[in-house]
This record gives sequence, C-alpha cells and structure tokens, in this order.
Amino acid sequence: MARQSIFTMPFAKVYPLYVQKAERKNRTKEEVDQVICWLTGYDRAGLQRQIEQGNDFETFFAQAPALHPNAALIKGVVCGVRVEAIEDPLMQRIRYLDKLVDELAKGKKMESILRK
Repeated sequence: MARQSIFTMPFAKVYPLYVQKAERKNRTKEEVDQVICWLTGYDRAGLQRQIEQGNDFETFFAQAPALHPNAALIKGVVCGVRVEAIEDPLMQRIRYLDKLVDELAKGKKMESILRK
C-alpha cells in the first residue's frame, strides 16, 4: 500500500493552519494546544519540541506519549470520510486531530470536545 503524503508532511507545517482556523472563529492557540495535548498525551513542552524538530505526522504520532483512551469516542466526518471507519491507525489519528480542531472552530464547548 502506498504511503499517504500526509504521513510525511511536517506537523509544524500544518500546526499553524490549525491555529489559524481556530483563531478565525475566536478560539485561541492555547485551546488548539489543549486539544492536541489531550489527544496525544504530549505536554506543552513536548508539543513545542515536536514543532521545533520539524517531525512529520508519522513521527509525531509514533512519539506521542499515549493516545487518549477516549479518542475512540471521536465520531463524525472529516474530508467526506467517517473518522470511526478509517482503517489505517495513523490516518485515523490524523483525522481525529482534524475533527477536534473542526469542533473547536465550530464553537463547541471544550468539555464536549474533550469527551468528558
């Protein structure tokens, strides 16, 4: 199976786009960081290191301390595909992250986004 180009894309290249999307909807960089850290288990310093190192998505998720146990509760459609139906684990994690940022930008409450 061919590797997806998103897998080799530097996380640091996409991260500012997540922040811009959220800020356009009056959310903050700190909230984006919070949802990323919730999903991946990184603390803010670890997230910053990943950005500074320029790691690709594959490395970003491979080095993540722990995917949140409630990540499987993330449901919905991203790019026309149901995230819960994605078979490739890495692609599913990337789409989980996309979905969380989408929910943030749509104004959902943080408690709902973090599946509490």
